[in-house]
Amino acid sequence: MPADQYSENHTIPFFEGDVTYRMTMPMLINILMLCSDHQNAKLGVAQQTLIDRYGVGWVVTQYSIKIKQLPRVDETVKITTRGTSYNRFFAYREFWIHDEQGNELVKVDSIWVLMDEKARKITEIPQDIIRPYRSEQVRRVPRLPRPKRIDDASQTTTKKYQVRASDIDFNGHVNNAHYLEWMTDVLPLNFLVAHTPRQIDIRFENEVKYGNWVTSTVLVESQDHDEVKTVHEIMSNDVLSSSATFLWQKNDVEGNFR
Repeated sequence: MPADQYSENHTIPFFEGDVTYRMTMPMLINILMLCSDHQNAKLGVAQQTLIDRYGVGWVVTQYSIKIKQLPRVDETVKITTRGTSYNRFFAYREFWIHDEQGNELVKVDSIWVLMDEKARKITEIPQDIIRPYRSEQVRRVPRLPRPKRIDDASQTTTKKYQVRASDIDFNGHVNNAHYLEWMTDVLPLNFLVAHTPRQIDIRFENEVKYGNWVTSTVLVESQDHDEVKTVHEIMSNDVLSSSATFLWQKNDVEGNFR
């Protein structure tokens, strides 16, 4: 029996776009998470229900994001998701974003775990929680590409940020979208205007807590014609919190403005 699939439409408001009127990566992640939350609620396993009944909550450990074209301000897109497979500790969820003509704009694969809210440790996935998704039980969920690590600190650029109260979600940890904010903000604005991410592989290693300082570091690893590869790390208290590899495609800057 195939996994339950859920879809909803979303119109991009101006505050989800950047200076080029393209949707920002943090906002893209936010609308995907909103879609999955809506499916959870529809299936009777909303995040707050899991916390109240089981003392656990879903946490993303890894994304692999493939982008053909970023949605634009005022565009209406269709977001689709399904919980595809799972094993004892890991769940695999897919997302798609399509335009109004049915063209695929973005495909996202993600790995999730259940976190014990008090112990802050990964816990087994109970059948009562996973059954409504009709996901396939597998021995191993698919492996996603592991981001590269920075191996030449002499060529890097860094910025520091302090975790604010508004960065913390109801699970008590930093919302995943903020890691993408920190990672992209360290790059120059003219680079962000002139390039679009084509693929992002991002992994979350350790939680960052309220009040902590984080350091966002980027290394421009390679530039091949119109393609640029950047390697990112988020460190807190000398511990790796998140790492990512971005592939950027140079675009027509003038064509991205209204």
